[in-house]
This record gives sequence, C-alpha cells and structure tokens, in this order.
Amino acid sequence: MSEHRLSRADARRIAVRAQLLDEPRPTDLLDVVRRLGAVQVDLTAAVAPSADLVCWSRLGGGYALGDLDGLFQERVVVELRGFLRPAEDIALYRAEMAQWPGPEPLRDWQMDVAEWVSANDECRLDILDQLEAEAPLSARRLPDSCVVPWRSTGWTNNKNTQRMLDFMEARGEVAVASREGRERQWDLAARIYPDDASVPAVPAVEASVERGRRRLSALGIARAKAVEVSAEPNDVGSVGEAAVVEGLRGQWRVDPAQLDHLGEPFRGRTALLSPLDRLVFDRKRMTELFGYDYQLEMYKPVDKRRWGYWALPILHGDQLVGKLDATADLAAGVLRVAAVHQDEPFSSAVRQAVDREVEDLAAWLDLSVAR
Repeated sequence: MSEHRLSRADARRIAVRAQLLDEPRPTDLLDVVRRLGAVQVDLTAAVAPSADLVCWSRLGGGYALGDLDGLFQERVVVELRGFLRPAEDIALYRAEMAQWPGPEPLRDWQMDVAEWVSANDECRLDILDQLEAEAPLSARRLPDSCVVPWRSTGWTNNKNTQRMLDFMEARGEVAVASREGRERQWDLAARIYPDDASVPAVPAVEASVERGRRRLSALGIARAKAVEVSAEPNDVGSVGEAAVVEGLRGQWRVDPAQLDHLGEPFRGRTALLSPLDRLVFDRKRMTELFGYDYQLEMYKPVDKRRWGYWALPILHGDQLVGKLDATADLAAGVLRVAAVHQDEPFSSAVRQAVDREVEDLAAWLDLSVAR
C-alpha cells in the first residue's frame, strides 16, 4: 500500500479527533477512558488532578470531580504503571507480567532488576503475606526485609519497599487498590483485576500488537518508533497505515479509521488541557504537528518560568494557541488567573472562546474567577 500524503492541518485534525477534542463532545465517561486507552495519574492539584482535567476537557459539564474515582472503586477502571486503564485491558498485559522481567535476551538493566528481586525474595513473600492478611496497605506500612538495598542515583535510592512493590506490580502480583492523599494503597492483584476466566491472557506478541493498535486509535497519528519512555509508549510499531506529513521528515503511522473523516468538515472547539494530556504529552510529536512551544515548568525556579507552574495548554480548533496560568485557591473560593499567554495575538472570537472555557473551568470547580 502506498503512503498517504497528509497536510499538516490534516495531521493535526486527525490527532484532535482521535483524542475526542472536537465537536460534538462525548457523553459517557467509561467510553472516554476506553477510547483514550490510558489516562495518566498525577495528583498535582494546582488546578485539579490531571486525570480529572483530561476527562473534563472531553466531557465538560457532563463530568463531575470524583466520577473517575467512582469507576476505579467499581473496578471497571484499574491503575497500572501510573495510568488508569479499562479493566478488561489487563488481558493485554497478563502474558508480559508472566514473563517478567521480559523475553530473552534480557537487557543489562533487566538482569540487574531480576537479580535484586531474587536476592530479596524473602521481602517479596513478606509483602504478599501481609497483604493477604490486612490489605489495603501503603508502602510505609509494609515490611522492608530486604537484605540488599536498592541503589539509585535518583529519588528511589534505598526505597526498598516501594521499588519491590513496583516490580511486583509489573509481575502481576499486587495492584493499587485506592489512594489516601498522595499514597497508593496496595492489595493483591487477584482482588483488584478481573479474574483470568473473564479476561484471559492474550499471547504476548498478539497483545503487544493490539496495544499498539489501540494506542494509534487514541492518538490518530504517531511515529512507528519514538524515544523509549516508561509505562505508556509514544510509538506504535507497524500498526495502521504509512503516511507522510507535509513539511515533516520521515514516515508516520495513521489510524485507517481516521482517514475516512478527512473529507468531512472539521468541527473544532476550544479546550483547556492538562500538561499531561496525551495530545501534548509527547513533546516532540506536539512540536512537529502543532509547532507549539511548551514545557511543564513546575520543577523550574520561579524566576525561570515563562508560562507558570502548571500552565494549561489552550487548544482552539486544530491549533494550540496559548497557555493558561491559573491556580485553584479552594480556601478563597476562586480560580486565580495570573495570565493567559497568547502565542499569537488572539482574535476577538478566540479571546471570547477562551474566556468562556476559563469561566466553565471555574464553574466545574465550584469557584469564581479572579483575574
């Protein structure tokens, strides 16, 4: 099959449609989670937790804070590797869990991790025993009986129990049951995930291809290969169909279902996005498709920030046009808007549309706007 030739506008509109950010808005939360495939958990609440913002950006007033947590408590949505996913998608990870730390040949880091877990197997068994008896429990309430400490140059150094839990989650032994504040509460995976009978494991190779297909369906257009990231990749392998995008080097993969919409009028809208929204999370793809300059600045010193601690990207139609620097001051009952950064001067229509979204954001949070 020959490559599809797409304009930059075509590619942007495919990406926006796939992420359910066009008109009409979706109306069902579980369907949104299934369509997106993975919604990242991040509890930074300068405005609202990221996962809630992602859902509000799609559903608008049809989404209430806590609705997503309700699906999680009902176990129709589960957390895996820091992302909320449809519970039935666990079938696509069971084979990978069973062959942890990965298929042969193992990489050096995989061998190191496997050796560390093996050396501390008594701790792993202690954790399983305690969870069996009194779960859910946070990491700090679980035993650290490791005989070899976890060594890292980063923040996880000597965090033995937390690292063991992360690897046990990857093995399919434990799962996040709930959160208390910022702490994950752990339980045995068998009590959280659907049982093997209802969602039997999909063979590893087939599951990997299917995960790539679903990822492409959620993104619309993506690279076959991208920089490797943990938890949820940005690339899609060989699924979909080949495409080239005007003005961009290399080949892309496009979801065939999206190609059917190219001849239809594009019905865009204005949306305020979480900094972790999948439309912008892959910063390289974001820059290529949208020509958008953005960084999450929460880790920068205040005097080095251009747009704000947790600035929200602003989507208008098929363009990313600015950033909203706002903070939810719950004690004062206001959404404090420090700035609306315009990448290019807004037209009157764009300014009014953005102002309406800011008002809607405040109303969703049950706050008034303080500019």
